[in-house]
Amino acid sequence: METLEKIRNHVVNLELDAIRRTVQEALDAGIPAIQILTEGLSKGVEIVGKKFEGEEYFLSELIMAGETMKAGVAVLDPHLKKEAVKSLGTIVLGTMKGDIHGIGKNIFGTLARSGGFNVVDLGVDVSADKFVETAKKNNADIIATSSLLTITMVYIAEVVKLIEQSKLRSKVKIIMGGAPIDDDYAKKLGADAGVNDGVQGVEICRSWM
Repeated sequence: METLEKIRNHVVNLELDAIRRTVQEALDAGIPAIQILTEGLSKGVEIVGKKFEGEEYFLSELIMAGETMKAGVAVLDPHLKKEAVKSLGTIVLGTMKGDIHGIGKNIFGTLARSGGFNVVDLGVDVSADKFVETAKKNNADIIATSSLLTITMVYIAEVVKLIEQSKLRSKVKIIMGGAPIDDDYAKKLGADAGVNDGVQGVEICRSWM
C-alpha cells in the first residue's frame, strides 16, 4: 500500500514533520491504526535498525528515528485506544540498566497497549530493583525488558533473582526483547521467553493471559 510505504520511508529518512501528515492521511483513508503502526511505522524502524547494525546509521540517526516514530504514534494513539479491547493484564516495561536505546521498547509498548494491556513504561537504563519494585506495586503479570547492547542482557538474571526472592516468580512472567536476543538465550538467563520482534512479543504475552 503506497501510503504505508511512504510512512516507512519517512521513518527511514528521519522526516519528523512529514510523518504526522502522512499518518493522518492514512487514517483519513480508513486504514486501521494498528495496521499503520505494524506495517508502516514499525517496518520503518526495522529498516533503521538494520542500517544501524550495518554501521550505515549511527546513534544520532537512531535517536532521530525514535523521535520520528513517536511523532507518528502520537497521531495514532487516540485511534489505537479506541481499537483496544478490555485490559488483559499489566506489563512493566523498560530498557535494561546500562542501555539507553528505547525504539524497540516503545514499539512493543505501543503494540501491547493497542493489544489490550495496561503498560507501565519505566523508560531506559532501568535497574533490576526498579523492575521488581514496580511489578509489585502494580500487581503486574509480566515484566518485559529490552536490550540492544549485548553487555546489558545479562542483567535479566538480577531481575529473575529478585522476583524469586519476592516469591512472585510463579505469578510474574518475564520476556526479553531486542535485536540480539533469541528465545533459547533468554531462557538460559532465566526468562520465560525472548524475541526480537514486537508483534511476536505481544502475541506471547497474550498467550500467557
